[in-house]
Amino acid sequence: MTSKTTALITGASAGIGLELAKQFASHGHDLILVARNRDALEATAGTLEGKHGIKATVITSDLADPNSPQRLFEAVMAEGFRVDILVNNAGFGLGGEFAETDIDRELDMIQVNIAAVTHLTKLFMQPMILRRFGRILNVASTAGFQPGPLMSVYFASKAFVVSFSQAIDEELRNTGVSVTCLCPGATATEFAERAGIGNTKLFRLTGVANSTEVASFGYKATMRGERLALPGLKNKAHHQVLRLLPRNLVTTLARKVQENR
Repeated sequence: MTSKTTALITGASAGIGLELAKQFASHGHDLILVARNRDALEATAGTLEGKHGIKATVITSDLADPNSPQRLFEAVMAEGFRVDILVNNAGFGLGGEFAETDIDRELDMIQVNIAAVTHLTKLFMQPMILRRFGRILNVASTAGFQPGPLMSVYFASKAFVVSFSQAIDEELRNTGVSVTCLCPGATATEFAERAGIGNTKLFRLTGVANSTEVASFGYKATMRGERLALPGLKNKAHHQVLRLLPRNLVTTLARKVQENR
């Protein structure tokens, strides 16, 4: 790929999104970096332009706003950008019992993790189909393979992303456009603290992945057009085991690792 290939990355100011931006830049792709924090985006854009000689454009957007995907698409089109690779990375979680958690926060989560992913994919895939080339990377989680007591809405939102990604990748067969679903496990980012789950057994006892390695794995899988990308042997084994265990046991075990004690 040359620098004329452009990747749009949401949630690019931190965590896996930031590491994905570094991966794409290091392989010569121009970037459109999207998040709410303009200062962080501009700092990242400047660093990546200077280091890799690519062009990085910053667009601020709050994807919790239902109108933001359309506005983002229109802004990109107005600037004359051709998006060859769409990375739907923006997302967040919230820990706690559903009876006690903040419904407004959860509705925002559904908007960001599900609705915005769906809307942006719909908008940007159409030009890709016409050009007969495109890559879409949807960042989900191993959480998408099971129910998640104490993080019920987050797990359910990632289950949507897994199912949605696999379905439309099949629909797009022979179009030159592919959809990859990246499903990392617990990863060392700011995600856990923001979600209030940094003290759970999942993060304290099971070990966490390196975000740079996760992003590198996701980049390679995307460019190869792989449908499902599970970084690490532990996550691959986890996925296979879940398919064999009774669903009630899976749910019970999921609760145990989500507990803050």
